[in-house]
Amino acid sequence: MAKMLRRQCAFCPEDEECSIMYIAEGQNLAVHQDCLLYSSGFVESEEHNPENLDIRFDVASVVNELKRGRRLICNFCRKRGATVGCEVKTCRRSYHYFCALCDDAAIETDEVHGIYRVFCPNHDPDRKNNLYDEDSKRERSPITVQSSSAKKKMIVKEKIAEDSLEALRKKQERQKVRVEFLRKCKRAGLLDEIFEEMLDTLHLAQEKLMDDSTPDAVYEETVISLFDCGLFENILASAHSGNLLSLPQAVF
Repeated sequence: MAKMLRRQCAFCPEDEECSIMYIAEGQNLAVHQDCLLYSSGFVESEEHNPENLDIRFDVASVVNELKRGRRLICNFCRKRGATVGCEVKTCRRSYHYFCALCDDAAIETDEVHGIYRVFCPNHDPDRKNNLYDEDSKRERSPITVQSSSAKKKMIVKEKIAEDSLEALRKKQERQKVRVEFLRKCKRAGLLDEIFEEMLDTLHLAQEKLMDDSTPDAVYEETVISLFDCGLFENILASAHSGNLLSLPQAVF
């Protein structure tokens, strides 16, 4: 029976798990090793020799698994070919292997005993809020290994979370500065003057919008300025929701 041949991507580091691929010469067929190992309906060749990993998969078995995957939709990318299913039998979630990593699925690996399992986020045994059956949890192998790809995804997500917190902190600092500035203006007796200037600006904007001779560029710039300040949009939304004005239906 024809076998898949083991090859490694020349561009990837030697210790990178996803760099290992298997090809079928003459059939234009190439697959990642991890995509094979974690596919739910696939088993290694009965002739598998742990001391010789160069040939370990039957071409016919790989083709059959590909056919099975055409009927399955990935829970993450919504495309067909999702052969990696959640280990919990009652769960219907299926993935492509790398989509499972992106969706924070738990990867369980025990190469000695040939165990390659995937648990969707809802059934991750290591999460406190998982829906995984306790009896099944006691039976599972305790060895859990994250691939380097999963670790990279986790680092990226942590960086995004840190950047979001930093942006929120800066926004809060700007708000504090603005509030303190207005308090100082109030203590200095400048609020009346500031609001008079604001009213003058609004009156000028009103004149531009009411004047039919206003150039289109000036008209658009005035409208954009009114909405950018936030006050105009809030007043329109409040008036519309309270039926205080007869406004046309619009999305503000």
